[in-house]
Amino acid sequence: MPAHRYPESHVFYRKLTRDFPLVVRGEGAWLVGADGRRWLDGAGGAFVANLGHGLREIGEAMAEQAARIAYVNGTAFTSEPVEALAAELAALLPAPLDKLYFLSSGSEAVEAALKLARQYWVETGRPEKHAVVALTPAYHGNTLLALSASAREHYQTYWREWLVDVHRIPAPYPYRCACGGDPSAACPACDGTGLEAALDRIGADRVAAFIAEPVGGSSTGHSVPRPGYWRTVREICDRRGVLWIADEVLVGAGRTGTWSALEPYGAVPDVLVMGKGISGGYAPLSAVAASRRLLDPIARGSGALLHAQTFSHHPVLAAAGLAAVRRLRRHGLVERCRVLGGRLHERLQALRELPCVGDVRGRGLLAGVELVADRGTRAPFPRARKLAEAVADEALAAGLVVWPNAGQAAGGDGDLVCLAPPFVVREEELDLLVERLAGAIGRCCERLRAG
Repeated sequence: MPAHRYPESHVFYRKLTRDFPLVVRGEGAWLVGADGRRWLDGAGGAFVANLGHGLREIGEAMAEQAARIAYVNGTAFTSEPVEALAAELAALLPAPLDKLYFLSSGSEAVEAALKLARQYWVETGRPEKHAVVALTPAYHGNTLLALSASAREHYQTYWREWLVDVHRIPAPYPYRCACGGDPSAACPACDGTGLEAALDRIGADRVAAFIAEPVGGSSTGHSVPRPGYWRTVREICDRRGVLWIADEVLVGAGRTGTWSALEPYGAVPDVLVMGKGISGGYAPLSAVAASRRLLDPIARGSGALLHAQTFSHHPVLAAAGLAAVRRLRRHGLVERCRVLGGRLHERLQALRELPCVGDVRGRGLLAGVELVADRGTRAPFPRARKLAEAVADEALAAGLVVWPNAGQAAGGDGDLVCLAPPFVVREEELDLLVERLAGAIGRCCERLRAG
């Protein structure tokens, strides 16, 4: 069997220091390798595979569309699947978010959303409004503007001179907050009022947008904000004239047990960014949702969002998204995610018995496990130990895929293990997931403490 690693293969791999198992097919929540090995997909790949693997109907929908027309230029034509997917998503989104702009990745969609906010202010006679406020820790993508908004220092190190300045406020991250997670404490980071102080400091007349994930993504290990956090943000943005961009690339499309992660909070953003789960991973697809309030001034002015992208509004990608969203609705998979998510979190509480597990959190079929050197002080392991990566490797060897993340604590330390199994996962597979993860964490922490 040929080696699947650099430099033996002709592939420029995403990592150049490891072997890559060759996956040949998927079945529900499982991946199957060329050598017959099987891995339980506990991370949905990269928080993507919400529908599960091996669905012929999605591929057939793409093939049928490709056989009719594969590509048209989005500046000159539209297509049936693009029109149908926009209508399908508009029906799922809160009013007035009913205009959809389709792209290929979450990074591109975040980039487009930020450009939309800036262009709106320029075309309404407010060119001084250009600043962006974001949370820290946070991650919004790897294109340069999206990366600028991402408070991940180890991602930014090489590109700092190319990035724009973005203003930051602490993310709602109770486990590592000075308030200690007390829900009754007056805490600007956890209650949302920190945004007001930032606008006072920067000058709201200079701020174009505030961007954030409604539920923490991998950067905070899926930390869940207080119930009133987003209503406070909405009120501040309205009063101070700032656009609010909700980045739901990771946490949307049902992943947290509701179609939009914002549904339980009673707040509607000015722009909502979607990706990952809207195609179930069967095609690279993302979308920016906005309202006529933002688009009408552009229609009267320049006439177009100034964000050229060859594969925007792609018919075959839209066909994949349409088939995926309709399957999610037809089979009640978002509700299934909510129910099974509750059961997953019940089972994950057993991990708290492990000495290096500091916290377990999340919503729906989205969970984060924070690993610490001292549970009393919540002190992290030194980043040089790469505990999260070691746990992910140990889990993979045991037949489980998890997502490692790191750097969320002070000084760039901190280790997280993130989970996002497909919505079709079965209860017995959740038991197996927790069992294999507990074993991987236990073995890695024992080795770390012993050596």
